[in-house]
Amino acid sequence: MRLIVDAMGGDHAPEEIVLGAVRGKTEDPSLELILTGDENAIREVMTRHGLSEEGVRIVHAESRIEMEEDPICIIKGKRDSSMARALQLLRDGEGDALLSAGSTGALLVGCSSRIYKVKQAGIRRCAIGTVLPLEKPTLLLDSGANIEVSPEEMVQLAHMGRAYMKGLYGLEEPEIALVNNGAEETKGTDNYVQCHAALKAEEGIRFVGNIEGRYIPLGGADVILCDGFVGNVILKLSEGFGRFIKKQLTGIFSGFAGKLAGLLVYGRIKKLSSRLSYEKHGGAPLLGTVRPVIKAHGSSRAAAIESAVRQAKKCCESGVCDMIAAAFTKEKSHGSEDCKD
Repeated sequence: MRLIVDAMGGDHAPEEIVLGAVRGKTEDPSLELILTGDENAIREVMTRHGLSEEGVRIVHAESRIEMEEDPICIIKGKRDSSMARALQLLRDGEGDALLSAGSTGALLVGCSSRIYKVKQAGIRRCAIGTVLPLEKPTLLLDSGANIEVSPEEMVQLAHMGRAYMKGLYGLEEPEIALVNNGAEETKGTDNYVQCHAALKAEEGIRFVGNIEGRYIPLGGADVILCDGFVGNVILKLSEGFGRFIKKQLTGIFSGFAGKLAGLLVYGRIKKLSSRLSYEKHGGAPLLGTVRPVIKAHGSSRAAAIESAVRQAKKCCESGVCDMIAAAFTKEKSHGSEDCKD
């Protein structure tokens, strides 16, 4: 497998990105890395940390896209950026998957404008799917790509979510729910009422109705659908609660008596802390693309990038891009077939 990595994307690039990507490669010697970005900066990191360049190819890019820049710059002002170069390599078939911790907006614009969507399958928009660290794998879709989603597009998200959960988690008929402020079909905005009706009438998905926010952490469904605005709020709130819980546990088990009590449950606390950390999951897939595209958290350190490398490999091997295309075309797309070694 050949994984293209935007080495200059993210708050801690290129050091943490390069470190995480190369460490991820050590788990699979057959994995080939293609790092895009400032060649001198990338090589300096690798030399300073004693990282081998075996199986690593560096493709120079003159610039990088900053988080605060207008996403449209990827196709107008910064076609020579590390992200744009990575997308170009993916389109040209030089890689099987792409990983970036850079600007979400720029990545979405780049994927859409450079025809990475499965257009022949009729997919209108790419969407970000995030697996929430709950009791069972729960896919939140869309978690930040599209602020507004029409009923037709929400149905497409349902099929994408179904294919993803089937390909990566083996769920033949995942339960799919629509986030809303009540369980009744008439709840929510006019658009959400129409989305509910469209999902209920759609064949080929197991739609279980609306789901209120309080039931999401309790495993109310396997796929949680919403627009990107609502999804990003849910995602950021869950990240904040994770940090809150960790902070509270630290306070509870402080002091002499607390530390003694903590020794008895240390293993379980450590396991819970690991589950709540975004570094464990690495990144979120951009669904609806011809080949796997993984969006890592902008503040990702090496551990998160290492996890994202594993996720990219798993997406590639599962053939989930083909499964999503097949859900719309009813015939297998060859878009990500080359991902399988």
